[in-house]
Amino acid sequence: MYKELDPLLLSQLRLAIMSFLMVTREADFNALKTQTQATSGNLSIQIGKLQEAGYIEVLKTYKNNYPLTVCKIAPAGIAAFEAFYRDLKEYFQGNDER
Repeated sequence: MYKELDPLLLSQLRLAIMSFLMVTREADFNALKTQTQATSGNLSIQIGKLQEAGYIEVLKTYKNNYPLTVCKIAPAGIAAFEAFYRDLKEYFQGNDER
């Protein structure tokens, strides 16, 4: 039987954010916005959902007197992403337990 995929990571934008953070480990809001081509509002909402789940940490600070939001992938986010990837691979490889 196939495992249920993490519904939080089934969103295209949240998966894009997590994929980028798996490579970079941290990125500021503008880098994520550029990478995902999302609107500021939608990106902000999806970041909030990932933060609430404990998948990312959000650090708010200032750089040259301008607000700066930095997102860092959390250990729980790494584990969730790796499990999601592993479970998704099973869909493509097939599962003999069906």
